[in-house]
Amino acid sequence: MQIKVIITGATGLVGEGVLLECLEHPDVSQVLMVNRKPSALQHFKLKECLVPDFFSLNGVADQLTGYDACFYCAGISSNGLDEATYSRITYDTTLHFAGKLAALNPAMIFGHISGSSTDSSEKGKIMWARVKGKTENALMKLPFKKVYNFRPGLMKPTPGQQNVKGLFKVVSSLYPLLRLIFPGKTSTMREVGLAMINSVLKGYPRQILEVKDIKSLAHGVS
Repeated sequence: MQIKVIITGATGLVGEGVLLECLEHPDVSQVLMVNRKPSALQHFKLKECLVPDFFSLNGVADQLTGYDACFYCAGISSNGLDEATYSRITYDTTLHFAGKLAALNPAMIFGHISGSSTDSSEKGKIMWARVKGKTENALMKLPFKKVYNFRPGLMKPTPGQQNVKGLFKVVSSLYPLLRLIFPGKTSTMREVGLAMINSVLKGYPRQILEVKDIKSLAHGVS
């Protein structure tokens, strides 16, 4: 089975890691990066679609058609943001983009990078967790073939990644220790990428995947 995938957020840590796995995977035949700014990365599988505003997609609809999956890895930290601003980026932008893809590709599988400790009830005290939970719940109501919400924790970057900053540099250097102390909260970026690919190739019984699910799916266990 050969699949064609769309990736958003390829200039960030998670998106870059997922992109590298897709480019290496024999069952991924084509990858479309949807970026706000041009990327210097080149590969025979890789195409790029420039979208400065994710709320203005009509002009690129033809470029977004004909894909089997979307791995939505775009996101932002909630640090320093109020709930309205964070919701605009995390919920409104994601749902607008996903809704457009669902209309163009109803047989598509949509993989969404969420976060560990996301609040599915949408009622908790932690702002970002509520907004993430609201986003997950809304995505699962869209008319895709399937929606998977991935909730990674601490991730060890893949060797060769360029977009590694702050905390994740520390995670990379201390990963053997962190994995020993927090086995249920740690994974490699490679495992996240493989899990997303396998969600399309193999499927998974749960739509919300915690770290243990991500590891299982990455290694082909469903």
